[in-house]
Amino acid sequence: MSNPPRRMRSQDWFGRHDSHGFVHRGWMKSQGHPAHMFDGRPVIGICNTWSELTPCNGHLRQLAEHVKRGVYEAGGFPLEFPVLSTGESMMRPTAMLFRNLASMDVEASLRANPLDAVVLMAGCDKTTPALLMGAASVDLPAIVLSGGPMLNAWKGRERMGSGTHVFKAVEAVKAGTMTPAQFEAAEAELNRSAGHCMTMGTASTMASLVEGMGLALTGNAALPAVDARRQVLAHMTGMRAVEMARQDLRLSHYLTREHFENGILLNGALGGSTNAVVHLLALAGRAGVPLTLDDWDRLGRDVPCLVDLMPSGRFLMEDFCYAGGVPTVLRAMGERMHRGAVTVSGETLGEIADAAEAPDGEVIRTLEKPFKALGGITVLRGNLAPYGAVLKPSAASEPLMRHTGPAVVFDSIEDFQKRIDDPDLVVDENSVLVLRNCGPRGYPGMAEVGNMRLPAKLIRKGIRDMVRISDARMSGTAYGTVVLHVAPEAIGGGPLALVRDGDLVTLDVPARTLHLQVEESELEKRRAELKPFVSPYSRGYERLYVEHVMGADTGADFDFLVGGSGAPPLRDSH
Repeated sequence: MSNPPRRMRSQDWFGRHDSHGFVHRGWMKSQGHPAHMFDGRPVIGICNTWSELTPCNGHLRQLAEHVKRGVYEAGGFPLEFPVLSTGESMMRPTAMLFRNLASMDVEASLRANPLDAVVLMAGCDKTTPALLMGAASVDLPAIVLSGGPMLNAWKGRERMGSGTHVFKAVEAVKAGTMTPAQFEAAEAELNRSAGHCMTMGTASTMASLVEGMGLALTGNAALPAVDARRQVLAHMTGMRAVEMARQDLRLSHYLTREHFENGILLNGALGGSTNAVVHLLALAGRAGVPLTLDDWDRLGRDVPCLVDLMPSGRFLMEDFCYAGGVPTVLRAMGERMHRGAVTVSGETLGEIADAAEAPDGEVIRTLEKPFKALGGITVLRGNLAPYGAVLKPSAASEPLMRHTGPAVVFDSIEDFQKRIDDPDLVVDENSVLVLRNCGPRGYPGMAEVGNMRLPAKLIRKGIRDMVRISDARMSGTAYGTVVLHVAPEAIGGGPLALVRDGDLVTLDVPARTLHLQVEESELEKRRAELKPFVSPYSRGYERLYVEHVMGADTGADFDFLVGGSGAPPLRDSH
């Protein structure tokens, strides 16, 4: 005899036969919903980060209609709602400042409303972790649907990648090999369809990790935004959300230690963004799963990069799709992954990998013949980064992996912009560019300014990379030998605040060290001269952020948001 269907959480609103039930049902009926929608069927929230201010997510409003079709077909009741959309290309001072705010919006919306499961519609960089962090705090059944990458961009027969070619174009203008008119024309050439960046930047990385961690259906990462199969995926995601609600398959079911380790391993194989480090650390904190920078280094230490995508390689996400996408990478990884990890599709990760096509040997390589020997994130420690810093070897220059040079220090991004192209700046290709006061509290928000552009006079000499160090982040579409997320950050008195022009800095990636060659007694003297940080913010969200944000080494979440509080019964509103 089958078990009776479980009572849905939404029935605490819609299943009552009193004044409260009258209000809840009656006002919803004003939108044209018939009475049988309130008969106990699963209510599926469609949490949408659509916004015209977030171009990457500008098509999600239409994609949501396909999710609704799937929900209706499976016997559910779809209700779409908006949350704060953190658009990387528009928001100042940085979208990362608002990731935690968006997560609070998601958490409050899920907890306060009559929802039994939720489809999380993400796209641009910070929308994916924000939605997952908020949903993990409530722990309802949840499934992710990403908006998908843009189509390949072309200039003649040359592929051009979002972000990556912006940085290259800026350098080309400085070098005199591109005219200002050509630079302006590239704006439309690079962005020729709906969708997020088609390089393996943060948006593509997070969409891929979501799929590889089992939080989305197969195909979520690579199907182009304008591919009709993306609409089919949306339909199937809506159907699956209904089944997950009926079975009470909560998000915590797919956020175990094994799932996070799969995410770290997959990030290495993809040559994924350094931003994934802070996002997964923050998500693990919400899910109550112990995860540290040491786990990133231990698991990613010897993971080869299997995917030849910009910014580390040649191809783009559309090519990745045709080559098999994430499932093919999972197949190539073989036993290195936790194959028994369950996914929202109901299959194990191993079953998905076994059904995938084999690597083509060009876009996606094998473990035996990888694209690059090192794909994982390297974690560095030393007297300059006692809590850790990160570097992406697949995007760095091999000759600079062991390097000692004199520091050229910038106290802010404004200081950097003002002086970097000064012909009188004392700098050469052996120098180490140091940017500080750009961490979580210092910027605030830990902006993507860590991939400092090179001095114009060195670009004209043909120099294309230098060692750069900061407490900021960099775009996942960027490249270079860049040390990021230095912790503790300078604004709080971290060692980065003690560096002076001319100090020798040693980077040794194989040894995992970042060292400032200054005597400890001199550092103590400098430390005593530091002035305590005084927040310039007296009100609003910025004040809340600066007072409560934690360090990059733990994910830059708020201290009062670590751990979840579930979705307990709530008091009546009337």
